[in-house]
Amino acid sequence: MQFLELVLKNFGPYAGTQTINLRPEKDGNPCPIVLFGGMNGGGKTTLLDAIRLALYGGRAQCSTRGNLSYSDFLNQSINRQTPPFEDTRVELIFEQIQDDKLTKFKIVRYWKPADTKDTLSILIYSEVVTDWWADKAISNTWDEYIETLLPVGISNLFLFDGEQVKELAELETPPEFVVGAIKSLLGLELAERLAVDLEILAGRKRKEIAGKKDLATLEKIEGIFKEITAKKDLETEKQASFKNQLEKAQKNQQQASDKFISEGGKIAADRSQLDIQLNNYKNQAEKTRQAMMELASNTLPLALISPLLTAAKTQAETEASQQQAKIAQEVIKQRSDRLLNYIAEISLNPAQLDKIQDFIRQEDKELEQQAGTDISPWMNADDNSIQQLENLLSYQIQAQQIATAQQIAEIKNIESEIDFTDRQLAAAASPEAYDKLELAVKNAQKAVANAAADVESANRRIDELDKELAKNQKELETYSSEYITIRNSQHIIASIAKAQATLKQFKEKLTLKKLNKLEVEITDCFRYLLHKTDLVHRVAIDTQTFSLSIYDTEGKLVPKHRLSAGEKQLLAIAFLWGLARVSGRLLPVAIDTPLGRLDSSHRNNLVERYFPSASHQVILLSTDTEISKVEYDKLQELEAIAHSYLLKYDSTKRQTTVEKGYFW
Repeated sequence: MQFLELVLKNFGPYAGTQTINLRPEKDGNPCPIVLFGGMNGGGKTTLLDAIRLALYGGRAQCSTRGNLSYSDFLNQSINRQTPPFEDTRVELIFEQIQDDKLTKFKIVRYWKPADTKDTLSILIYSEVVTDWWADKAISNTWDEYIETLLPVGISNLFLFDGEQVKELAELETPPEFVVGAIKSLLGLELAERLAVDLEILAGRKRKEIAGKKDLATLEKIEGIFKEITAKKDLETEKQASFKNQLEKAQKNQQQASDKFISEGGKIAADRSQLDIQLNNYKNQAEKTRQAMMELASNTLPLALISPLLTAAKTQAETEASQQQAKIAQEVIKQRSDRLLNYIAEISLNPAQLDKIQDFIRQEDKELEQQAGTDISPWMNADDNSIQQLENLLSYQIQAQQIATAQQIAEIKNIESEIDFTDRQLAAAASPEAYDKLELAVKNAQKAVANAAADVESANRRIDELDKELAKNQKELETYSSEYITIRNSQHIIASIAKAQATLKQFKEKLTLKKLNKLEVEITDCFRYLLHKTDLVHRVAIDTQTFSLSIYDTEGKLVPKHRLSAGEKQLLAIAFLWGLARVSGRLLPVAIDTPLGRLDSSHRNNLVERYFPSASHQVILLSTDTEISKVEYDKLQELEAIAHSYLLKYDSTKRQTTVEKGYFW
């Protein structure tokens, strides 16, 4: 969060409308400090009240409110010179990350003398239309929304004045506002609120049952209810025991069955069937062998002399071709002689006749070569024999070879089944072992059946008891709802006592854990601000009173009276600074009359170390004696001041105006 602008209209000593730029930057560079200078009674505290009022409204812890009601406080805050028709207004603009983007908020509170409360409006700046628009949803839930940004319980850690620092420095135990902030930071506030709410609830329940008496009839019904409940509990235990026995029996049955199978019990039980299968396989093998013998008695053996049969077929075909050529030669020779005679008769010229004769001689020569052989034929096979040889070689032998291969494959499969069956029979248990395994399986099955029957019987008894319980419960509820209310209240009171005990332990452990972290932060802050680095080694916090104790480097307690007034104030500031750091919230810090009674060395430490580092935005409200010219020049030298304002108070008009600059 970062404050950007504060607008006051007719508020306190600020007459008219006065606008103050709070943006912590100078010439575009970040500078954390916004310095306000003013004399006592000039309106410094009013500025801090205006910020509180803008943020929290009626819940704001303003300095001048005291015991006034909120409406009286608003009327008291109206400037005396305000015209009747004008309102009093406080506006605060700040930046905050919302939905992963930087968003500007404007809080507007205004009221008139006749109003009993202020009017609140929350506006959000739109980058699209470059203008403000009212967010009614946030306006209606502003008290809840601001608690997520800067809870009112810890606001005094960030918006505080010198009087609070003085009070914290002088007291042995922290003041109420610091204790409240500590509890809020540590989450103890919620635990305490819950404890109070539980006690209130217990008180209400005690009042409800006070003066009421129990009825004998209801007690009797309740006794019957308890008796049936006890019986049901007993049966439930038995049911659980029976289920356990059933699980064991089922496990034993599975083990007996597995052993029966693994040790051959199942195979022995199926021995007769295996014998039948073995005989069937042997019969099939015998039939297959007979079929193979029939194939061997036919033309299958001729496959062994296939090359000889092929040669015989070739010889027979050659002899038949030669015989046909010889017959054709005689016929052609007779036809050639007739042709030549005819040619001679038609008186062709000698040249043509020679050509024809040469052609005929060539044809005769080729035919003679085809038919001519000195070897006498020895096959003398006719066409039918040659055709039989062709069928035998091309079809019959191949078909029988395929059939034989199928029979061989079948006999191998059958022999494999015979071997497997023989092994199964060999692995089968002996008759005595089989009987023992079978008996074990039967006993296990019987045990499972008995256990299942016990479980079913227990289930039926529990169902019957449930029906009785339902009937009794209905009778009890019908008879008197008042008695049940009493019993419920008593149960709630007993539960509240247990919850309170648990809550107490939780609170103690949570306090111890969170305070350890807070002690480290306060120690670091105090050592950083203190010029005596050897004075303090550790700052401890009491878990009950939250008072501070200081220990030196030797672990000895440093009495608080040994600290100077300035050192006490630095301790108080370190306390507030450590609390703010533990909160984990990046929030502005506003300090009214910050230096108090600090001596020069402590004052310098605070100016150089605390103000520039307290937060990303530090609003200082100082007199001319607190932040004098020396301190002012030091802050300027550190380039820590973004804006300087002077609150000029006119005692005659009793009004304050805000001007740029400082006392010098």
